Amino acid sequence: MAHNWLVSDDGTYRAFGNPETLEPGKYYRLYRFLTELEDILEIFHDDISRLEAITPLVRKLLVSSYWLQLEYSAPDPNVGWSVNFLYREHQFPLTVQMVSWLPGQTSPIHNHGTWGIVALVGGQERNCLWRRNPQPNQPDHLDLVDEITLQPGDVVALTANAIHSVEALGSEPTVSFNLYGVTNFAQRYEFDLATQTAQPF
Repeated sequence: MAHNWLVSDDGTYRAFGNPETLEPGKYYRLYRFLTELEDILEIFHDDISRLEAITPLVRKLLVSSYWLQLEYSAPDPNVGWSVNFLYREHQFPLTVQMVSWLPGQTSPIHNHGTWGIVALVGGQERNCLWRRNPQPNQPDHLDLVDEITLQPGDVVALTANAIHSVEALGSEPTVSFNLYGVTNFAQRYEFDLATQTAQPF
């Protein structure tokens, strides 16, 4: 059974929406998806409302446009991952990617500085969820809050300051469809657990 998970800035998560797999219907083209996303961004101005409105469209796109699931590059063995941009346009408020990871690869602990949606297409992916817990001498101290293991068909939606790290599980590459809003790079960080510090990411 597929799941929709919403991760908030404090590292907590909850199920939301209807994650049932949609039956393929009328072909849903990428340009229509992008147009409807632009309309949603005009209507909703907070992360959670946007994520709840956009997630069903992501599911609709993935079950109606199977070619998208094949639009990824094999992970680069030198870095362990690969990104294929499906759509990127100057001054358009969205980035659409397919991302693949080699088994066992991990990401830094980070936030995105924008809302994001990750739909798992293949493989397994563990998301560790973190929360800032400032201490007198460590303003960027992190606590591990929880973790979610994603299976194909699962979707995780993240608010702009949700902090997570990703690990590709299993024996095959992990492939995901990733959608992001406009990044506020001044608020995008990578966190170092050993020193309990943050730096721009």
